[in-house]
Amino acid sequence: MTDLWTAALNRLLGRPARPLAVFAAGGVERLAGHAGYGEAKPFPHLVLDGLFDVALLRAVVGEFPSPDADRVELHNDGVYVRLKRNTTWETAFGPCTRRLFETMASPVVLLALERMSGISGLIADPYLFGGGLHFTGRGGTLAIHADFNRHPKLNLDRRLNLLVYLNENWPEEYQGWLELWDRDMRGAAVRIAPVFNRTVIFNTTSFSFHGQPEPVLGPAGIVRRSVALYYYTNGRPDGEISERDHSTLWRSRPDRGF
Repeated sequence: MTDLWTAALNRLLGRPARPLAVFAAGGVERLAGHAGYGEAKPFPHLVLDGLFDVALLRAVVGEFPSPDADRVELHNDGVYVRLKRNTTWETAFGPCTRRLFETMASPVVLLALERMSGISGLIADPYLFGGGLHFTGRGGTLAIHADFNRHPKLNLDRRLNLLVYLNENWPEEYQGWLELWDRDMRGAAVRIAPVFNRTVIFNTTSFSFHGQPEPVLGPAGIVRRSVALYYYTNGRPDGEISERDHSTLWRSRPDRGF
């Protein structure tokens, strides 16, 4: 009887009748069993479609905060970042978003990521520093860069980026691609459309140059949405970094600038 009352209350409050699954069937196993990550060019990465439960991701989209909500940061310096927003650890997240974050920080997922990447001792970030929910409006861009490599509070080494795109019916002409560039900044080696339920994971080093330099196009009110999660370790190979502690390293494209 308790379960029936709970289900009825959830329906009354507009909540799912029961907790939604986070991963699609076999998703964690598929992630853990992915082969060839370390050999991918221009740096270790993977692209997986359909990894997560569709209903869960749609619920997360429905829980995105307003762009003008408290505890949502706007990044719009006009050079490196344009019209990009992200949440912070102080943002009030909805129940499905919290469930996603909690699952992605669980030992089962951490071990799957370790097996896939070959990086042992991964630690999720409880502060979601720089991560969480990201959304970029029409005309928004993010210049090519390598990410900061140390957590400012935990003093841990940033090792993996995990992005989940949340954009249904996203045609190619809307642009907003994630681009992975080679170490010498000669050009984009990989261009990834930010389509719904597409997961991208890549190593975070001083040379893993990436970004979204082409502006988001589309109708008024268009928003490019994603989930961003970062994973850390205590220590890392010296060859992965140019200096022990650096902030974002921005790079200009040889033909088109930032």
